[in-house]
Amino acid sequence: MGQIEWAMWANEQALASGLILITGGIVATAGRFTQWYFGAYSIAAGVLICLLEYPRGKRKKGSTMERCGQKYLTTVVKLFGPLTRNYYVRAVLHFLLSVPAGFLLATILGTVCLVIASVIYLLAAIRGEQWTPIEPKPKERPQVGGTIKQPPTNPPARPPVEVRKKPSVDEEEAASAGGPQVNPIPVTDEVV
Repeated sequence: MGQIEWAMWANEQALASGLILITGGIVATAGRFTQWYFGAYSIAAGVLICLLEYPRGKRKKGSTMERCGQKYLTTVVKLFGPLTRNYYVRAVLHFLLSVPAGFLLATILGTVCLVIASVIYLLAAIRGEQWTPIEPKPKERPQVGGTIKQPPTNPPARPPVEVRKKPSVDEEEAASAGGPQVNPIPVTDEVV
């Protein structure tokens, strides 16, 4: 069996925890909890985590399904270089971002999920994984002459002589006379 790529799991876990932090922060802030400022912090931290984790990294083997609109955020994440590429940095960053959100009941679930993502990122970093962007494959342009097909040079094949229908005597006479053909079935016109 192949090796598990832990970074893929950590990416999904961190993205989900960012969304959970945002939701918990909205609940805490809108509900006017006594420590509502931790809710506002959770909203900001959740948005930062979602922006960082939205672009998927490229897998070592196989193909990676790109998220919708990922290419725009990939360029932003690539700008930060080793800070976003290194999974040790992501593990520490996620752990540090989760600490303040742990002081509020509405954001505790997002905190636990983010700590789990941090542990998975640490495991991925220990195994030597790092984030690499999904680069778009260059489209192969078809050659202009290669798409235009030439017409066939040989005529279509004819059936063998034995299979071909031979004209009957009546058909030969009608064809040679040039007159109208006679319908063998009598037609009557009955108008009611």
